[in-house]
Amino acid sequence: MSRSTETSTVSAPAPDVRRKVLREADVYDPSDSGSRRRASRARRLRQMAVALALIAPAALAYGIFVLRPLALTVQYSFYEWSGVPDSPSTFVGLDNYRAVFTDERNLGAILNSIQLIVWFSFVPVILGLITAAIIRKFATSKLTLAARTVMFLPQVIPLVAAGIMWDWMLAGRGVVNTFLGWIGLGGVTRPWLGDIDTALSGVGVIGAWVALGLCMLLLLAGMSKIDPSLYEAARIDGAGPIREFFSITLPSVKQEIGVCVTVTVIAALAAFDIVWATTRGGPARSTMVPGLRIFNLGFSVPGRVGEASALAVVFMALVLLIVLPIQRLTREESR
Repeated sequence: MSRSTETSTVSAPAPDVRRKVLREADVYDPSDSGSRRRASRARRLRQMAVALALIAPAALAYGIFVLRPLALTVQYSFYEWSGVPDSPSTFVGLDNYRAVFTDERNLGAILNSIQLIVWFSFVPVILGLITAAIIRKFATSKLTLAARTVMFLPQVIPLVAAGIMWDWMLAGRGVVNTFLGWIGLGGVTRPWLGDIDTALSGVGVIGAWVALGLCMLLLLAGMSKIDPSLYEAARIDGAGPIREFFSITLPSVKQEIGVCVTVTVIAALAAFDIVWATTRGGPARSTMVPGLRIFNLGFSVPGRVGEASALAVVFMALVLLIVLPIQRLTREESR
């Protein structure tokens, strides 16, 4: 036997040793691959069972307190019913939906909520952008921390309490009119929430005050992620603060703007607490909103639970029609 043959014979590993090495390296494919597939499938099933067990309590609560009432609301919208348990109900088909679109009080409430979007959404988002851009330049100072805390305080105040507070301030002899009198504008003073022409705007100012702090913090968090070298390069090219804002800051926080707009639009459309605490829908229904109108129809007017349910369904569809395009547009621009 040659020397090379002897060397090859000695260096070649035994079959059992080679199989063990490959198995430890996880490249050995045993003959019983079917049992391994069954074991892998059983492991995935166990993981799925654990995941389902973890989400089951939340899913059950969501089904009981969200999906079931939603289904009942859709069901009630096709009936004329007083809302009293065990009382007779009459199937009326789409009559309740016709009432929603033909009753000017219902349409007026929907139009008022759309007008509130300007105050609840556009105003705080625009002011939040400006405020966040100013605060970002002094991010490390103690004054900035104090300003952020003060501006966020409205978020921790209950909306009913905020409404009562602003109701006092906007009253005929409130702080706002007193201040206007001091600066020589006593001729424009009025009970702002008691005047048909200014009541809805007054409610909008309260909503904008509440939402401003949240929008400012969200936008400031987005601005803090912008690379400072972008601003340095812009300054080298001769860009001023306004050019930096529109060329760097604004495009970089589009996703945060989308979140702010979504949250504030939903708050405007679902406004109830502030309106209830300040105007109760008056004067002359000038501040009536769908949430308050649904409440009045369902609990104050006998036999109109069906119409209240129909208005709730229509209003839910309106919210989706407004919010979903905003989400889609924001998602596309952030890619």
